[in-house]
Amino acid sequence: MSAASRGLISRIRLLSIGLRTATNATTTTNSCYQLRRFSAESVVVDDGCEIDDDGTRIIEARPGVMTPHSKRTGAIAIKCGMTALWDKWGARVPITVLWLDDNIVSQVKTIEKEGISSLQIGCGQKKAKHLTKPEVGHFRAQGVPLKRKLREFPVTEDALLPVGTPITVRHFVPGQYVDVTGITRGKGFQGGMKRWGFSGMPASHGASLSHRSIGSTGQRDAPGRVFKGKKMPGRMGGKQCTVKNVWVYKIDPARNLMWVKGQVPGAEGNFVFIKDAVYKKPDISLLPFPTYFTPDDEDTSELKPLVADLGEIDPFMAAD
Repeated sequence: MSAASRGLISRIRLLSIGLRTATNATTTTNSCYQLRRFSAESVVVDDGCEIDDDGTRIIEARPGVMTPHSKRTGAIAIKCGMTALWDKWGARVPITVLWLDDNIVSQVKTIEKEGISSLQIGCGQKKAKHLTKPEVGHFRAQGVPLKRKLREFPVTEDALLPVGTPITVRHFVPGQYVDVTGITRGKGFQGGMKRWGFSGMPASHGASLSHRSIGSTGQRDAPGRVFKGKKMPGRMGGKQCTVKNVWVYKIDPARNLMWVKGQVPGAEGNFVFIKDAVYKKPDISLLPFPTYFTPDDEDTSELKPLVADLGEIDPFMAAD
């Protein structure tokens, strides 16, 4: 099938979807579609969304109501290091400190223009001489400062934010669960015992220079080969990993710091990506939607850290 045929079929499909949506406006009151004809003209089916003169949707930064099907954007953080707290039973609990360094929305992708609904988040600062010309052109076209790291998060249409909206640490709530994605520490070429946790060969009589060997890897005549994907020695680490259901212990709005329980992938100074947990979903009534909007009269430098509700007795005690 040629490219022209595929494009023709996709346009017909979008046109049919838009016509069905226009006839059944009661089920799609919060969505708007902009469908392009085969000519230069365009058809706009507006179901309550504001449309600009050039046909693009106008996205406003205002609080909304989160539904069970809504998906908020995530944030980019820098792993600052690890500390430890002790619970009331004397056990050591590892705590990781994350820093949300000047997160803003650097690009908005909508169904009408790109075919998807997502937000691109930029983190940190960087000079123009340290960026490529296409990267500098991208930031200047969007009208945002030059950013050090970019990440795109898929969101629902009710969670879209305008370009330039800041994403602070108050986007998350102490006590909720999040998923943290990062690049693990590279450990180089490692054997099967360290890489996969194999038990190794016998360490008593009869074993000679093969105590840490993985043993046999294949079979006999049938199939007479080693299956693909066999766990064997090789390069360990340096891959993307997601730690799920990480508990947010405390946030500091004045410094944009977040304390999470447990470990997150990556070394100190690496970027990690935080989003709401998929399995242990937080209470939607407590989350700011689509994000937390700082009031004009609020002085963030005087805000105190917010700690998760741990009941009458705090199981954690600060380390000496």
